[in-house]
Amino acid sequence: MKQPLHRFITEIEKLQSTGDNYFPAGIFPAQRINPLIGYKRQDTTIFFSAIICFTLQSIRRHVTGETAAQIDRICEKIIANYPDFRNKDGLKTYNFWKTKPSKHFPNGYIFRRFEHFRIPDDIDDTAFIYLTSNPTREELAWLKEKLAIHSNGYKLWIRNTYPEYRNLKAYSTWFGKNMYVEFDVCVLSNMLYCIHQYGLPLNEHDHASLEYIRSVIATDRYIKVPFRCAHQYPRTPLIIYHVARLIAAFEPAALESVRIKLIADTQQLLTTSLHDMDWVLLSISLMRLGVATKRIPVEQFSAKHFEGFGFFIAGLLTAYENPLLYKLSISPLFHMKWVCEAHSWTLLAEYEMLWAQVENTAADVSNQLKK
Repeated sequence: MKQPLHRFITEIEKLQSTGDNYFPAGIFPAQRINPLIGYKRQDTTIFFSAIICFTLQSIRRHVTGETAAQIDRICEKIIANYPDFRNKDGLKTYNFWKTKPSKHFPNGYIFRRFEHFRIPDDIDDTAFIYLTSNPTREELAWLKEKLAIHSNGYKLWIRNTYPEYRNLKAYSTWFGKNMYVEFDVCVLSNMLYCIHQYGLPLNEHDHASLEYIRSVIATDRYIKVPFRCAHQYPRTPLIIYHVARLIAAFEPAALESVRIKLIADTQQLLTTSLHDMDWVLLSISLMRLGVATKRIPVEQFSAKHFEGFGFFIAGLLTAYENPLLYKLSISPLFHMKWVCEAHSWTLLAEYEMLWAQVENTAADVSNQLKK
């Protein structure tokens, strides 16, 4: 019988497209849905494939043999698709959807027909593609400059946020000359992870982005109004997962003051009723932060455990800065949720890898005490 981690990687590999009418070879199938209106479409996005690649590469450092070979095969096929999602003019930023020509809202009936709904490149997809490829120092320096000219206050000032954040020169989610400015705590965490990973010097925009993350945690806004803090990841477990990953990997000094609070809030959330996959997200976060957790029997999970779980959304009204429309934008009626079975298996693989590390550490400590 396969060990859980090997089983999860096998499930992921089985789901990777070999090429069909919806998904090119190497892309993982995903769907955009809104159950309230009975909406479901196959979605050819690079997003899930890139974040699966990122997570699998982190696991790859801890495995050998066939599991390592599987991960290498999966990631190689994903990375081969990156050029199709690169900026339409050849710049080194990336889009959620194919760009040449634009394939926005693929396999839909209405939105794909209108240029108005074509979205610009974003810093989230760009961060993960940089993290899972091998950018040059010149490309990384160019990216930092590109981020700066799309930060808050460079051309436009953010409007859809709390007054105390409006002068923060943090990064916006979006590239694009005329795109509105938006702060998303998870998106910022991902780009800051990329910046720290490559050892890039921090500037005023990095510090402002870290301050935004610190503040939404310190003020409890990420618990009370998660949508206001993260339009793309508008649930507290998702925010915890992203911020904890950044803190655990790089221990930014700006976030040290909220580390204990983040742990306590996560432990409190685990005492409430949660989706099975939110238990996984929160337990991953605690393990990353060095906190013991109760074992989740992930080896018993099947695809049924993923039902109702969404990792990412698009708020159809968040682009409008009209105050009334923004108030309406929080309603699930105006949200598209993206789901991806392969990514849920990837989260289980991430959990299992971290659990094994915790157990190995505990065993080492026990052995030392016996000596």
